[in-house]
Amino acid sequence: MIDKSPILITGIPRSGASMIAGILKLSGVFCGDVSLHPGSFENGSIYKFVEGAYLELMGCDILGQYPLPDKIDYLPLTWGKLISTYLVTEGYKGGMWMYKSSRITLLWKIWDHTFPKAKWILVRRRTGDIIQSCLKTGYMKAFKDEEIRKKIGVKTEEEGWLWMVHEYEKRFVEMIMSGIDCKVIWPDRMVYGDYQQIYEMLEWLGLPWKSEILTFLDPLLEKSRQIEKERRMKKWQTE
Repeated sequence: MIDKSPILITGIPRSGASMIAGILKLSGVFCGDVSLHPGSFENGSIYKFVEGAYLELMGCDILGQYPLPDKIDYLPLTWGKLISTYLVTEGYKGGMWMYKSSRITLLWKIWDHTFPKAKWILVRRRTGDIIQSCLKTGYMKAFKDEEIRKKIGVKTEEEGWLWMVHEYEKRFVEMIMSGIDCKVIWPDRMVYGDYQQIYEMLEWLGLPWKSEILTFLDPLLEKSRQIEKERRMKKWQTE
């Protein structure tokens, strides 16, 4: 049997949840086989055969872009059993485990019903930065489709991604108002050298800070730090 108090990491797509999941994996949290999407730290079996299968059954996008589920029609009784089976098959032998996915936000009532003692990490990012990242990311393509844009009443791809952001944010409000045990993390703060939320998150989870975490983070943050440096330089030159 698996621990009934997992760590569930979620956020709007392109918010930096993979970075947070990577930190927890380095800290010894079990996540199973994450080879399907290297670098995402997302369990492929749960993604395909649990969350993905349920979203497909509902006629929704398994990537969590469009269409999104309006409501949860029923709570699948086998959700926890399936997850337990996959994790044990992939080597789980007890202790803390996690699952990271933006779709957790869309299906949060199922996750909460199955694991009411879970610790939730909600990863946030500025709306404009999410939209720009969606525009540049190959698999984020739902709102390139004019027909989809017409269905939600927007004209541009940017407006489509803004619509998606707002849909996820509605779920965030529902989740927090329901009383889930959660921490909100803004990874962009690390671009400026502020790791306080990461220290607090690890302490909250009872996990140690390891020097390897910085080795893992620095290459991921380097591009954002360079962009921020250029922004500051341009601002300094115009003043």
